[in-house]
Amino acid sequence: MNALNADLHCHSTASDGTLAPADVIRRAKANGVDLLALTDHDELLGLDEAETEAREIGLRFVPGVEISVSWLDQTLHIVGLGIDPANSALIAGLAQVRGGRDGRAARIAAELERIGIPGALEGALAYAGNPALLSRAHFARFLVEKGCAKNVHDVFLHYLARGKPGYVEHVWATLEDALGWIKGAGGLAVIAHPGRYRLSHAEMDILLETFRDQGGDAVEVSCGAHDGGQVLAFARLARKFGLLASRASDFHGPEDSPIDLGRAPPLPPDLTPVWTRLQ
Repeated sequence: MNALNADLHCHSTASDGTLAPADVIRRAKANGVDLLALTDHDELLGLDEAETEAREIGLRFVPGVEISVSWLDQTLHIVGLGIDPANSALIAGLAQVRGGRDGRAARIAAELERIGIPGALEGALAYAGNPALLSRAHFARFLVEKGCAKNVHDVFLHYLARGKPGYVEHVWATLEDALGWIKGAGGLAVIAHPGRYRLSHAEMDILLETFRDQGGDAVEVSCGAHDGGQVLAFARLARKFGLLASRASDFHGPEDSPIDLGRAPPLPPDLTPVWTRLQ
């Protein structure tokens, strides 16, 4: 099963990706992906289009979502795989999470104006396929256009990360709520790109133990944000905490992502891939 080219975390214009859902599916198929999950941030709107296209071109598709979570002083992302997009509790929970984005966007724009970058809200909206899901990535693309940084990665380093002038605090869903929505919708819960979180070794152990004990299923071992050492480190942690392993690109678009769809490194062979538990 490990030879399967599975990509279980990517984005479309339904959140902060740059390709429409059907275009994501076509690109995945062209890249040799066998199994794809579309997991837009706090949003389900792209799933129907993606599933229709996947059926037409013969790509196995998994409906998914990526939920924003506040834990300790961190923003974490929890991916739900194989969820029922019609589940009422999931729909209501995601609407609640999305409701805070407008206020956060206005505060980011105000912070950027304070340091001499006006028009950021309007500029970011021009990049948003779904205005209800204005994200830091949309602000980042605007700042690249303005010449404030050479690429999206540099924008996050210098403007939008914690402690930088465009960063604003925001409270998202709780870990318990996110897991409840995913499990209630029949899905499997995965901790996305754990190597990106600024957690000590002890804090990471606490997170994984808490996640597992509250019903979490898997951790992204191989993903676009992890180097080879991190793949091995999170493989060890998956074994330690008895978690399934996921593989994902976290693809947002051809210009924005470190790796393309289906290009994440293979999982270490002794791990149990999360896709073995998907219908």
